[in-house]
Amino acid sequence: MIGVRCGEIAEAVHGELVGVDPSAVVDGAVVIDSRAAAPGGLFVALPGERVEGHDFVGTASEAGVTASLTSRPIDGAPCIVVADTQKALGDLARLVVSRLPDLVVIALTGSSGKTSTKDLIAQLIRPYGETVSPENSFNNEIGHPLTALQATESTKYLVAEMGARHIGDLTYLCGITPPRVGLVLNVGTSHIGEFGSQDNIALGKGEVIEAVVPGGTAILNADDHRVAAMRSRTQARVLTFGEAPEADIRAEGVKLDAEGRPAFTVHLGDFAGEVQLQLIGEHHVSNALAAAAVASALGLTPEQIVAGLNSAGRVSAARMELVERADGVTIINDAFNANPDSTRAALKALVAIGRSRGARTWAVLGEMLELGDTSTEEHDAIGRLVVRLDVNRLLVVGAGAKPIHLGASLEGSWGNESAYVDTIPEALELLRSELRPGDVVLVKSSKAAKLRSLADALLPGRDELSKSEGAAQ
Repeated sequence: MIGVRCGEIAEAVHGELVGVDPSAVVDGAVVIDSRAAAPGGLFVALPGERVEGHDFVGTASEAGVTASLTSRPIDGAPCIVVADTQKALGDLARLVVSRLPDLVVIALTGSSGKTSTKDLIAQLIRPYGETVSPENSFNNEIGHPLTALQATESTKYLVAEMGARHIGDLTYLCGITPPRVGLVLNVGTSHIGEFGSQDNIALGKGEVIEAVVPGGTAILNADDHRVAAMRSRTQARVLTFGEAPEADIRAEGVKLDAEGRPAFTVHLGDFAGEVQLQLIGEHHVSNALAAAAVASALGLTPEQIVAGLNSAGRVSAARMELVERADGVTIINDAFNANPDSTRAALKALVAIGRSRGARTWAVLGEMLELGDTSTEEHDAIGRLVVRLDVNRLLVVGAGAKPIHLGASLEGSWGNESAYVDTIPEALELLRSELRPGDVVLVKSSKAAKLRSLADALLPGRDELSKSEGAAQ
């Protein structure tokens, strides 16, 4: 991060210096993992159920950090002691960003597609200025400030992916990094168990639009009525994207190739250009249009935007990652996370790929978390959709996902096409015995369901890792 004296840090985070020279400078990385600690950096000791950060302050000090941010003094270690280290991390990020007046912050949120869109935006704008964007989906009250703290005087763009579970979460994150561009992708049912309703989700997501600074741009999905209605929540310039005729950035003539990759004509004002995405799934059309709208708001030309979309690839792992095995089986690893919207999109992509190849399709699905009282209904609906899409085989893994199997079994005249197992090892055994050359297999679930280890096990060279992870479930 930019150099900041410890005395200034202590003032910003309402902390007390213990064994630290106020003039000592932190100009290295701010980390929460002591293994990444390095000279000149700052270690933030976060409490945790499994790992207590304060136990590793000594290790960070030995690695040469200037100081550690702690909630209590640690013998022999230079510390900035605060009441709440997580809050102090946010306060520090707010200080650093406030000292970078030329930094352009792009804040994006949505119920699904955040990480893929963040990756697209970063790929589009990086050729035109130094860009910081989150690793994977670093989008919460810890990952967000850690990402912001990577910005320096030479950084032009900060892409800030923002997730939320409660009203007020995005207001807090935007308070750390006030956005010049604010983007809302969609309002789905992800985290509805926490929010209580889709209308409440819309209320929370719209906080990003309300936070856009004067002279900035709000970008809204014209195809989502809850998002389009957020226009009334800002005085900023508004750009819209979607397939709706009134959208400012619009897609037309969407079609999928044999690998499930969408191609379309993009309209940016009076300009029309041809786009062939390298990403799998028709849902990426909306993500690409959103990224194009951001790039347009930042001043890229239509030609630059089209060229960027055509060359952009998948960055984050386990998100519609297609791997062809030597035996002819194709694995689509989308097991990083799942909600009803993203699962529906992944299933449609599976069917499109299978249809183009004349292949047998498998949907291997685990639990979708944080759906509250709607959980059984949403899982049941996914099972019924699998049947209606004519997926050939369904394998449901884990008790939380069992309503998917029940929904599929009750829909239509399915017999043995749907199977349920309790554990990952059982799922792996079934797949190994029944997969045959040409099959296309989608693996998708929320992170806590651990189906990513199952996807890894189906890929070359990953069997031992997957067996150990599966046994621990």
